[in-house]
Amino acid sequence: MQEIWRRGAKAPFYFCFSMIEKETVKGIIDEYLADSNKYLVDIQIKPDNIIIVEMDGDQPVSIDDCISLSKYIESKLVRDVEDYELEVGSAGIGQPFKDLRQFLKNIGNEVEVLTKKGIKHTGVLKSVEPEAFVIKVKKQVKPEGAKRKVTVEEDVTFYYSEVKHTKYLIRFK
Repeated sequence: MQEIWRRGAKAPFYFCFSMIEKETVKGIIDEYLADSNKYLVDIQIKPDNIIIVEMDGDQPVSIDDCISLSKYIESKLVRDVEDYELEVGSAGIGQPFKDLRQFLKNIGNEVEVLTKKGIKHTGVLKSVEPEAFVIKVKKQVKPEGAKRKVTVEEDVTFYYSEVKHTKYLIRFK
């Protein structure tokens, strides 16, 4: 129940609306995306029934994809019962990966990994497993007896539990 004051009123009046369940909205989205190359990345239900949906795809997500999903969700919810606000968007290019499929989609791309210890690594995403992923990093090392450093490539494995975030690295050259 939410309290609202009307201008000039001596006391508040109250109205009720039902809180939308995250699982209900997730079920609607999963049903819609089931036979497509698009997938749900994140869903948030904020106070006052503000629904924020983030999707991605194996192919780029268009504005038409977002509009279509939005209309489908709206067709399954009853606005008179569930007073809500709906935002549907695609996963941002500079946003951290939230789903295993985002990691898989970015194999071969340069990524930035920030560990929970605060150490930042950049490299090419080489492989992805359910519990960990590998990036190929370049680093400068000075071989014993050499005068100059040389660049070597090394595979570094990260467990998801050790990583604060991983995201696609955008470079302007």
